[in-house]
Amino acid sequence: MEVNVVNVSGKETGAKVQLSDSVFGIEPNDHAIYLDVKQYLANQRQGTHKSKQRNEIAGSTRKLYKQKGTGGARAGSVKSPLFNGGGRVFGPQPRDYSFKLNKKLKSLARKSALSYKAKDSNIVVVEDFVFDSVKTKSYIQLTADLNVSDVKTLLVLGAANNNVYLSSRNLKQTKVILAEQLNTYDVLNAGKLILTTGALKTLEEALAK
Repeated sequence: MEVNVVNVSGKETGAKVQLSDSVFGIEPNDHAIYLDVKQYLANQRQGTHKSKQRNEIAGSTRKLYKQKGTGGARAGSVKSPLFNGGGRVFGPQPRDYSFKLNKKLKSLARKSALSYKAKDSNIVVVEDFVFDSVKTKSYIQLTADLNVSDVKTLLVLGAANNNVYLSSRNLKQTKVILAEQLNTYDVLNAGKLILTTGALKTLEEALAK
């Protein structure tokens, strides 16, 4: 698939790049995408949830009243789960939600997500660029020039550029990452994928293996 390369002002440079069929033109595997997104979201969970069981509640263990003859239900201490303020039965405990996936499956998921973007013509290739200073206005102007200001975007850079990253940080509709940080969730979560020429080369070298 051939894509025109534009500059930071959104104007065509006359150059074209050929998107690798082995990365951007495969038959997408939906199950691989599902597993990779599931892992990504699971890894975001802190897993610090915690409720107290009856042995962790502060209070007396004295039996409240006699076992029989009251006409009511039997009751133990005030720490019983049956009472307000008592312990919780089978409540959440701290745990690690992360799980492992093999590298080939994760690579397949990324290529599947990129292939969906290419198939729907939602990839913009832009020349490598830098910002001289940190200005949110500069990034807003960039999205306007590229005609992507009305959709959620993911900008993938070939090399670290702190000014570009900081300029985009206050904008809800955009995210900036490096090529080696690309993940399936971010690709699918964005309406438009903006790749710098440097990022495109890095991605094709990494995923074409």
